[in-house]
Order: sequence, then structure tokens, then C-alpha cells
Amino acid sequence: MKKASFLYWLMIFLLLSTNMFAQPKPALGADYFKGNWSVLIKGTPNGDARMIFLLELRNDSMTGVVQDTTGAEISKISKVELTDTSATVYFTAQGYDVNLVMNKKDSDHITGSLMAMFDVEGERLKKTQ
Repeated sequence: MKKASFLYWLMIFLLLSTNMFAQPKPALGADYFKGNWSVLIKGTPNGDARMIFLLELRNDSMTGVVQDTTGAEISKISKVELTDTSATVYFTAQGYDVNLVMNKKDSDHITGSLMAMFDVEGERLKKTQ
């Protein structure tokens, strides 16, 4: 009986230890969407608008900021939901909570929508040295 009890506790310990030391997986699509994106939002009431999204991977989640074309910060990104082919970015603009869906088009381009009302297209900004 002692041997069975010992084996039972050994199995419990092994199961718990593998869970404790397991490394979390990075979010799906994180490698594709991290970086700087120039995004054109078409057909807003004030005309077409361009924004820069700076997305970075921190502690296995995406964070970042939204800037205008001059580099001034518009908003901090409050949440990013990732899949392997899309990212939904949540932020505040002009006092409204909005979301931008970015769908992977090719290696450096995205399409999508802002609040499911305005078409979006964008491209990855390359770092210049």
C-alpha cells in the first residue's frame, strides 16, 4: 500500500512540475504584426487619415502606441487580439474607444477595417540605417 501511495504522489508531483516549468507560447501572429505600420483609413468624415501603429511584443502580449504622421502620440494601445492571420488593435481616438482589424495580405502589407465601417490598408515601415 505504501508503494502505491508513493507512486500516486510521485505522479502528482511530476504533473505539477511540468506545468510550473512550461514556457508560455508567444501569441499567434505576433512575429508578423510586431513592428511599425503605416495605416491609411479611407473615407472617414474628415477624409482619408493616416496613422502609424508601433506594435511590440512584451511579456507574451502585444502593446504599443498610435502616432500621427509627425510622430506625435495619439493614443496608447489598450489591447491587441491576435490570430495567425489577423490582429485587432483597440485604442482611443478623439474620445472614442475604437478598434482596427489588420488582416495579413502579404509579407509587408495589410488590409482591414476601422470599426467595421472604414476600409484600411497599410504597409510595414522598414527601418532605415
